[in-house]
Amino acid sequence: MKENSFYSVIGKFLVTIILFCIVQLAWSQATNTKSVSSSQVNHPDWSLNANIYEVNIRQYTPEGTFAAFEKSLPRLKKMGVDILWLMPINPIGIKNRKGTLGSYYSVKDYLGVNPEFGTLDDLKKLVKHAHDLGMHVIIDWVANHTSWDNNLIKNHPEWYTHDSTGKIIAPVPDWTDVADLDYSQKGLWKYMTDALIYWVKEADIDGYRCDVAGMIPVEFWNSAVPGIKKVKNVFMLAEWETPEMHTIAFDMTYSWDLFHLMNDIAKGTKTAGDIDSMLVKEKRDYPADAYRMRFTTNHDENSWNGTEFERMGEAAKTFAVLCYTLPGMPLIYSGQESAFNRRLKFFDKDTIEWNDYRLTGFYATLNKLKSENSVLCNGSGGGKMMKVNTNNDKHIFAFLRIKDKNTMFVIINLSNISQKITLKGKSYAGDFLDSFTNEKIHFQEGEVMTMKPWEYKVYYDK
Repeated sequence: MKENSFYSVIGKFLVTIILFCIVQLAWSQATNTKSVSSSQVNHPDWSLNANIYEVNIRQYTPEGTFAAFEKSLPRLKKMGVDILWLMPINPIGIKNRKGTLGSYYSVKDYLGVNPEFGTLDDLKKLVKHAHDLGMHVIIDWVANHTSWDNNLIKNHPEWYTHDSTGKIIAPVPDWTDVADLDYSQKGLWKYMTDALIYWVKEADIDGYRCDVAGMIPVEFWNSAVPGIKKVKNVFMLAEWETPEMHTIAFDMTYSWDLFHLMNDIAKGTKTAGDIDSMLVKEKRDYPADAYRMRFTTNHDENSWNGTEFERMGEAAKTFAVLCYTLPGMPLIYSGQESAFNRRLKFFDKDTIEWNDYRLTGFYATLNKLKSENSVLCNGSGGGKMMKVNTNNDKHIFAFLRIKDKNTMFVIINLSNISQKITLKGKSYAGDFLDSFTNEKIHFQEGEVMTMKPWEYKVYYDK
């Protein structure tokens, strides 16, 4: 190699490295993700070992009302549901409405109740009944945008985002039914904070699920939430994933990374081994007491990307078990307990078909397991997670959750073929009970076992 060729190669190499670093920096800034080592969030005591259930009032019953849904509360309590998340309860805008009924997330009045669902008294009655049964209620809050006929547009046009011509715009081009709010306007901060406090005082709700929370400056949430918590120690769920949401304002964020990874494993493009790197990243980036919401579906995924059975097939229950046993809070969406397998219409009436509630026992078992085993507590209150290696970690995901003298042992076949496996080490050795059959089992060092396609085993030493 000639000398000038050598320096030419070195130069190109250095340029490549510099460009790579610039791209990585730009990506990091674009995703707005940064590690947060500590949190000032004071989680409500009742959330520590809770699960969460999303309620689609419109589609839950033929009537689509608070009163009709309220009749399901005893059934949900029996199934072990802890937190009820009601999709937006506010009136829906008419101007630029999509479909016949419009989007739940096109809010016409932040201080009103959607008359299709009932009255304020109906909502209060529902919340009180849930409280009497020992459940808690949070409502969906859409702070990022309003409908085009919300009175704020007329009374405070300066609170909205305008283009170069002075025209109010949508937050995203496709969201043609809503107008974007501008949080550089501090008057909006006070209005929105007061509205959030109103529902806590008026309806005695227990918190909020905040729609596209990261499209609003985190400084707003960090300012607003402490004021709400002076009234009541509410539970706050952000529809977002970045760690800084946990600094002051939010108890829980969406675990999108796990959700997409589970879909990929079901498709065969990722493997069980990819879960390890995801969990390492999560532990590095998030405060120890941050709750992550684990889910196999929700209202958006069901309507736009397919049911859990469309995306995950026979692995749907398997991934539900994973959501319940990994650190984090598991979500159930309306209809999952009936194995409901249809995409619900988003802008029109489309009642859930409840059939025989065939998966009620499955979710009841998982909810009981979550409630009664301290190793599955949310945040830093849960048990330490310890990987159990096998001779086939590409397809088998096995781990222990350990807290004090309590141990849970989870073994999951994350593949569509049977796997004969050998467990390594001896941390799992001992006597356990099968969570689903109550069968006693003893594990010895080097245990050999066969796992059916997508089979899951959850053992505990209670």
